[in-house]
Amino acid sequence: MASRISELILKCRDPETLARFWCEVLDYTELGREGDDIEIGPREGFGGAQPTLVLSRDDLPRSGLLRLHIDVNAVDRDQDAELDRLLALGARPVDVGQTGKESWHVLADPEGNEFCLLRRRLEPL
Repeated sequence: MASRISELILKCRDPETLARFWCEVLDYTELGREGDDIEIGPREGFGGAQPTLVLSRDDLPRSGLLRLHIDVNAVDRDQDAELDRLLALGARPVDVGQTGKESWHVLADPEGNEFCLLRRRLEPL
């Protein structure tokens, strides 16, 4: 028997703002709250094929790049159209040493957490 990822925890200063952002990016919904923490996930709830994301309040300043980052793929449009959508939601391009020849885009969410938009379009679940 094996394990699978059920939740990812992202420490942040403003869980409300990041919950709204990531709900729009991933087509997630708010699943629950515990104190200042907000759990978002697929509309079918916890335990399905996709992990939930817990935005956990942390007022300490972040230092350096994240050791783990999220990669996303569009499910209903090409990469350029998805890039435009993510930028309109508040993502911003980030330079982490790319050469410019990569097939992905490095972006940051409203708090500066890096994530990548990959090229391949995935089928919706």
